[in-house]
Amino acid sequence: MYVYDAFDRTLVAERVAEFRDQVARRLSGELTEEEFKPLRLMNGVYLQLHAYMLRIAIPYGTLSSAQLRMLAQVARRYDRGYGHFTTRQNIQFHWIKLEELPDAMAELASAGMHGMQTSGNVVRNITTDQWAGVAPDEIEDPRVWAEVIRQHVTLHPEFSFMPRKFKIAVGASINDRAALRIHDLALRLYRNGAGELGFEVMVGGGLGRTPFLAKTIKPFLHQRDALSYVEAVLRTYNQFGRRDNIYKARIKILVHELGVEAFAKEVEAEWQSIKDGALALDPAVVAELAGRFRYPAYARLEDSPAELAAARRTDRQFDTWVNNSVANHKVPGYAIVTLSLKLEGGTPGDATAAQMDAIADLADRYSFGEIRVGHEQNLVLPHVAQRDLAALWRALDAIGVAMPNVNLISDIISCPGLDYCSLANARSIPIAQEITRRFHDLDRQRDLGRLHVNISGCINACGHHHVGHIGILGVEKNGEEFYQITLGGKADENAQLGTLIGPAVPYAEVADLVEGIAAAYLELRQRPDELFIDTVKRTGVEPFRERVYAAR
Repeated sequence: MYVYDAFDRTLVAERVAEFRDQVARRLSGELTEEEFKPLRLMNGVYLQLHAYMLRIAIPYGTLSSAQLRMLAQVARRYDRGYGHFTTRQNIQFHWIKLEELPDAMAELASAGMHGMQTSGNVVRNITTDQWAGVAPDEIEDPRVWAEVIRQHVTLHPEFSFMPRKFKIAVGASINDRAALRIHDLALRLYRNGAGELGFEVMVGGGLGRTPFLAKTIKPFLHQRDALSYVEAVLRTYNQFGRRDNIYKARIKILVHELGVEAFAKEVEAEWQSIKDGALALDPAVVAELAGRFRYPAYARLEDSPAELAAARRTDRQFDTWVNNSVANHKVPGYAIVTLSLKLEGGTPGDATAAQMDAIADLADRYSFGEIRVGHEQNLVLPHVAQRDLAALWRALDAIGVAMPNVNLISDIISCPGLDYCSLANARSIPIAQEITRRFHDLDRQRDLGRLHVNISGCINACGHHHVGHIGILGVEKNGEEFYQITLGGKADENAQLGTLIGPAVPYAEVADLVEGIAAAYLELRQRPDELFIDTVKRTGVEPFRERVYAAR
């Protein structure tokens, strides 16, 4: 956990006071909704279909138990008893009353939380791997570098009115769990042939109306230069990005239209002018910032203890959960545990206030008071002693977050869709709920193996449908909801965009189509351990199209 200092706390408190005055002027009529809009967006407040929505940043997906309890308190006191965890490692409250927003924000501020830069044309919440700091395949903790960037860009006057929103991710593992290549800017920490630590810099990723995967513009950047190079990218985007057309304003369009080589050349020229100045990172400064992260005092524990093995032998359900939801930790005797927020018939990413309170208690008991949020809309307890897994599993099962479906077909990523969002063309949540009902049999899910379903209710692609193994996009046709289906997308270290399988289908047929795709996969795979994504890569989408659409 990063420990905030007095400056951070003062900044957040002053921002709450400022927003309280802005809300008072809006309620009195002194400000029109149009005048109020840019002010509320700067604080993460949207006006959606039915109410105001408050988005709270969870920097690099890390929460303390105290912060999770505060989120539960806000959900209970100011919302309808739940919150929605998003693909940007944020949380959203969809039923906030305008007059109560300042009080809610003040309570959040007391726990070091805020909505600054979770909306608007600014640098958004910096995201990373939800296993950061504990993953065995990690070079070093990427959250340190995410914090370096977060501190620099927060309320930075030069980057407070960019051509469009800007999303940054940082990763440091062999396996990409941060979806780096779908970001405007991504930094991947690795060690080069000379043994030096540095970053691969990727720019121009993004989904939405015109999806692109980020392209490498700097194969190796020394750690000293990370902040100056990020600044050079942002300045270049500010200079050349379009402000006259919202559909062409994202950096992905700029990189595409200029060409990656030309864009990289502009960045390099800007960087050369600033790289040896104040933004060159002193290792001592980075070390001081890294020292503000508090890591658990791990005990010396036996790896794979006898009591764990015995519990797995005697309880098939527990063994299934361990196989599905528990991952290796870099410290012997510990484990990383993923909590599924994808119940059958539920809303992907939702957690009730009661669940959040209970998870906070379990984090204190079993995970050194720390929780993580993943872009897959699940939660993680990152520091669990293996000897405690059986007790933790029973406690998680009692509150409904021990479903062993992580990375299976019912572990669906979904935006709120037309049930909440004023931008959406179609519903997302009911589609996700129906698919989970169709595939309620866990043995059937396990037979299908790793299979990611992503659903977006409009072309803005908040559900990341372009990179789902099965991607579902809601569109509107003559006032009716239709859905386009893509296959073969993925957001890992070998990221690629999905391919459209055929014509859009009406709402009532989407779950049938997904079932048809699953059946086609079982028929087409060459062996039981050939993953869905590998089958699609080998065969292309045509054999799926032939089988699925012929059955309609």
